[in-house]
Amino acid sequence: MSRPRAKLTGNFPGCPVESALSFLDGKWKGVILYHLINEGTLRFNELRRHIPSVTQRMLTKQLRELEEAGLISRTVFPVVPPRVDYALTPLGETMRPVISALKSWGDAHVVCKNGAKYTQLPQAPEKAA
Repeated sequence: MSRPRAKLTGNFPGCPVESALSFLDGKWKGVILYHLINEGTLRFNELRRHIPSVTQRMLTKQLRELEEAGLISRTVFPVVPPRVDYALTPLGETMRPVISALKSWGDAHVVCKNGAKYTQLPQAPEKAA
């Protein structure tokens, strides 16, 4: 079985695109970054509300990997019940244009209709006669 790209970071042949993508590998990492960019600091359950289809286990795993990569910070407050906040680090802030570009492309080319998702070219404006 092949190893996930995120585990091979040290073995890349020098491709910066592949290296950069290794930090976004995972179904939810880009979505997590998107919500942290748009909302600012969020607590764990706030992230879960923003991403209802992610499991608690998977969200925890993806957050740990983003933290390990240095893209987000995790702040634990010594209160009962426990409170944990997640925020972008300065390095994570540098992902803002990347996530913004992905959102723009999705807005222009992805259609979600009746539970189906597909891509399309943007409609060309009609020329006046």
